[in-house]
Amino acid sequence: MLKFRSSSLRSAAVLLSPAAAAAAQPRVRLSTSSQQKHRTFYEFRTYCIRPDQNTAFLKLTNEKIHLRTAHSELIGYWSVEYGGLNQVFHIWKYDSYSQRAAVRAALAQDPSWISDYISKAMPMLTSQHNEVTYLVPWSHLQRPPQEGGAYELMSFLMRPGGPAVWGDAFQAAITSHDAPGYGKLVGAFHNEFGLQNRVHALWWFESADQRAEVRHKAHTDARVVAAVRNSVVHLDSQENKLMFPCSFSPLK
Repeated sequence: MLKFRSSSLRSAAVLLSPAAAAAAQPRVRLSTSSQQKHRTFYEFRTYCIRPDQNTAFLKLTNEKIHLRTAHSELIGYWSVEYGGLNQVFHIWKYDSYSQRAAVRAALAQDPSWISDYISKAMPMLTSQHNEVTYLVPWSHLQRPPQEGGAYELMSFLMRPGGPAVWGDAFQAAITSHDAPGYGKLVGAFHNEFGLQNRVHALWWFESADQRAEVRHKAHTDARVVAAVRNSVVHLDSQENKLMFPCSFSPLK
């Protein structure tokens, strides 16, 4: 993942000559994080299930997920409760694109996977969506302090310009919530494939009620309000999903 930092432009830059204006453009320093260096990325997958098949799909997946995890690492698998009905969301870890290609090729040749799962599961779905993401340089994948609870996936579509424009403000807004008395940040991610300028924050809460209490608390926390205010000017849209881990999810 490339980390961008820049100095801010003075508002008077518009009055400069073309040459001077060019010189005043942000100087961007690139630094390669350990995640990018090691090529590790995370595939986000969202499946929409036929409403009458939701229970059957989850039962089948619970019984046959071992056929899939034999090929690559599953980080977590959740059922969406709010923000998308009859949906599941799951995250898969890959060390490289070549590893993912090899996994997909092996799955296509795995008779048990095809006959016992794919042939039964695909008719239950109405759509599939995937994104390739990297952990942002300042985030590390973390386990919640305990099993159970509720997860929230917050997805932000930032204005074009990339982390050089909004990276610091986004980091400040997210980390302001990752503090005692708030939720636990599991990971912050930046899209590589899918919608560009899209970032995600995956949170854990003890319960849906605790999440509601935290939201109310944030509205009166001057520190959090200031950080969010500085970030929201770069925001085009936001989507939130409240999710519960499936019984077979490594992250519970």
